[in-house]
Amino acid sequence: MKKAAVYTKTGDSGTTGLVGGTRIKKNDPRIHLYGEVDELNSFIGAALFDLKELRTKSTTVQNRDAYAREVTFLESVQSSLFDLGSNLACELEQRKNFKLPQLDKGLIDIMEDHIDRMDSTLPPLKNFILPGGLRAACSFHLCRTICRRIERQLVDFNDHKSGEAPDFSIEYLNRLSDYFFILSRFVNHSEGMSEVDWHPKK
Repeated sequence: MKKAAVYTKTGDSGTTGLVGGTRIKKNDPRIHLYGEVDELNSFIGAALFDLKELRTKSTTVQNRDAYAREVTFLESVQSSLFDLGSNLACELEQRKNFKLPQLDKGLIDIMEDHIDRMDSTLPPLKNFILPGGLRAACSFHLCRTICRRIERQLVDFNDHKSGEAPDFSIEYLNRLSDYFFILSRFVNHSEGMSEVDWHPKK
């Protein structure tokens, strides 16, 4: 069997096809939006590498087990983001026809359990903190800011195309950015890395 070509050339004119076959310009807000979701997924992949490396080097069983739990969860997040992207790549009226996988409230509940578990081990925040610390923590701060950007764009997209935001997607992204923030703090705290408070100049 002949291997299919990676390139199709169908997008050479600056258009791309949605799930239902409609072709639109590559600078359409919809394309920007699910392209940003793909970018976040790629950054999560890089952050996962950092977390797996940290798990290997960690000196305590407790930390290794905690990191392993978050690795498994983050891999499920990557799958959920693919689900989100597939829905964004399909017009609202077409989604049921293609039986696309949907986000559901249960995913948010699971995420909140992870947030609460990690947060219970952290000292309370008394100031804003600067992004930084271990490489893995920095990676999750990057994921957090990209996630916030997607959330803003999705709200704007939904304002202009009412109802196009998939069910639970805005809530999911909002909670996911919180998760990345707590995970970055958790990694630094678990490895004894101090946080740097933000002190505004007077």
